Amino acid sequence: MSTTYQIVVCAGIVPDPLQSLEPVTGPNGPGLKNEMVLPAVLDPWAASALYEAAHLAAKLPGSKLWLVSLGPKAKLQQVMMTIAQKVAFELVPIDGPIGGFTDAHATAAALADAIAALPGLDRTRLLLFGGWESASRGAGITLQLVGERLGITDQFQGVDQIDVREDGSFEVLERVEGGKHQVSTCAGAPAVLGWATGCLAEPRNNPQVGMANMRTLMPALQKAKPATLAANGLQYVDVHLPSQQRTTRVERDMTPEDIARELVAWIGAE
Repeated sequence: MSTTYQIVVCAGIVPDPLQSLEPVTGPNGPGLKNEMVLPAVLDPWAASALYEAAHLAAKLPGSKLWLVSLGPKAKLQQVMMTIAQKVAFELVPIDGPIGGFTDAHATAAALADAIAALPGLDRTRLLLFGGWESASRGAGITLQLVGERLGITDQFQGVDQIDVREDGSFEVLERVEGGKHQVSTCAGAPAVLGWATGCLAEPRNNPQVGMANMRTLMPALQKAKPATLAANGLQYVDVHLPSQQRTTRVERDMTPEDIARELVAWIGAE
């Protein structure tokens, strides 16, 4: 198969979800308590996109893979030390704020500018990958906005699989309601694919891949361009943890309709 792609994965870093995350309001707006000292990981949704992209690039010799990530350089370095041992990629870091309270439009603008500046980028062979959702802020529009800024109109969200054909076209499985998939065919690049969980397991650590990646990771981090994300009028009235409530009541012989009616009334009272 002679088809080759230039695959760009947009992947943010997020606080480890196994940590206790407590929202607070500071002088610059809402954030997480002790956010800068919390251990960080690659966003799980975007990680699936990265593994799928690496698998696709390996199947199509001559393809190239970039990972574009926005976050504080210290946090990026911490996360990349782990991710670099799993798949081969070229890092494009952007030194900017982390967190779930940044504006999606400002984030998309910073990512699109970094992608457009990639040396040797051929947009006719470009596949833009990323997470369908996010562990930090499920805005659901950031990847779409990046694609629109780059002039890419063929976009697929909730992707679980991509199958490239001999003629350069590819078939995409997108999640739809009812546990089913919608099957779409795209004539070829450029295209945007927002990945769900994909079909691949997390790759094993490979020290040789890690050493090869480290030759370019550290110089890239040192040259990371700073980015200031404007609020664009975005305001948060309040941030707090969801309230916890548990009320147990034993009922016998309730019909499904009665149970559903009571649940709707309880949710509506929140």
